[in-house]
Amino acid sequence: MSVRTFTAVIHKDDDLFVATCPEIGTVSQGYTMEEAVDNLKEATELYLDEFPSTNFMLY
Repeated sequence: MSVRTFTAVIHKDDDLFVATCPEIGTVSQGYTMEEAVDNLKEATELYLDEFPSTNFMLY
């Protein structure tokens, strides 16, 4: 298994933190920054399990 590193862009929206992975397009949220990142990791892992690809278009 290869290790891939992705970006997490986080912003606060009212009382929630919203985390986005721009390379994959996954988005998640949480009440803390850590929770938002953990949820984003899970969402991204599930997405990549469903749609495996080694060819990512990076801009």
